Amino acid sequence: MADNGDDKLHIAMFPWLAFGHLLPFLQLAKLMASKGHKISFISTPRNIDHFPEIPQPITHLITFIKINLPKIQNIPQNAESTRDLPINKGSVFPALSLGFMGSPETLMYGYDDPASLEQLLKRPKWVPFDSEVRLTAFQVARILERSSASEENVGDVYRLGATVSGCDAVVVRSCFDFEPDWLNLLKKLYKKPVVPVGLLPAVVNDAGDACWPEMKQWLDMHPKGSVVYIAFGTETKPNQYELTQLALGLELSGLPFFWVLIEGSSDDEVAVLPKGFEDRMSMSSMVEGLQLGKPLVLLPFVFDQGLIATYLVEKKMACMVHRDDVDGSFTPESVADSLSLVMVSEDGKMYREKAKEMMSLFGDMNVQDKCVDELLYFLQNFSKL
Repeated sequence: MADNGDDKLHIAMFPWLAFGHLLPFLQLAKLMASKGHKISFISTPRNIDHFPEIPQPITHLITFIKINLPKIQNIPQNAESTRDLPINKGSVFPALSLGFMGSPETLMYGYDDPASLEQLLKRPKWVPFDSEVRLTAFQVARILERSSASEENVGDVYRLGATVSGCDAVVVRSCFDFEPDWLNLLKKLYKKPVVPVGLLPAVVNDAGDACWPEMKQWLDMHPKGSVVYIAFGTETKPNQYELTQLALGLELSGLPFFWVLIEGSSDDEVAVLPKGFEDRMSMSSMVEGLQLGKPLVLLPFVFDQGLIATYLVEKKMACMVHRDDVDGSFTPESVADSLSLVMVSEDGKMYREKAKEMMSLFGDMNVQDKCVDELLYFLQNFSKL
């Protein structure tokens, strides 16, 4: 970060190579550029080529810098983002889960002990407030698999801890209106400034999408609020059994649905999202849904999705499809029951009302603008503190 001497900053941004991170960072870049600050946005060529166009008034303030990744053993050739990797070679840990995972020291050294991972089945000892946020046995098993180091490399969880330990400050995609307890906990765990940057709601823009007129025509044939939208994202790659269970559940519910799905590149990769779609059931997906007042039915698969889901359930912002805690399996009946509850049932009215209520938080650009102003103030004054 450079100070140009006129209170305007030159900020370099190098997000994690996953679209669930890249697009929110791009949204933040546009918000900061709209206030006159210069942005150098660094990523791989193919990622940058798939970005949406920058609004004309700020194009001169955002410079995209394309870098080619070095060839690395065991990484597929031409891989430029996590969606190009098998599920066991990519990792994402968004901000919502940081407090649950613990301090940098715990991340780097605490998870070598299986007993520490077992503690994640309940509220961790470093969380001083009541919360229903937790992981299940099958989710912990996947974290254990991914946190283990190999002869060639260190584990992903260690990398996260080392990154937090080595930085001067942490910027979190959140706000105090959404998760005040967790943000305050992060400050104590990290022992360094933690700055919430807001929820970064997406700007809805249908212009230029050749597919939209046909989709809109089909949607207009159904009553408002009656269609289920299903999308997994680039990080979530369900197997054929899971896809079949979900499809049978959709059929059993009797509800019209819109399923974003294409064939994967191999038998092991059954389905992924088309390029440019938002990433998985994560912060991005949650923010997008609630900023538009859409009730959510959650089916967590990987990474921190279970933590996000249990937090939203705790706050009555969403309903989660029941899964077996040990093996993660689910039934068509559990899918159909969850959909019917949220979409149709009188008992699920609270989810529909809560989603509409959350529009004032998740879609309020005035709140978002204030968060960006506070971030920029911090960046301008941090070196002076």
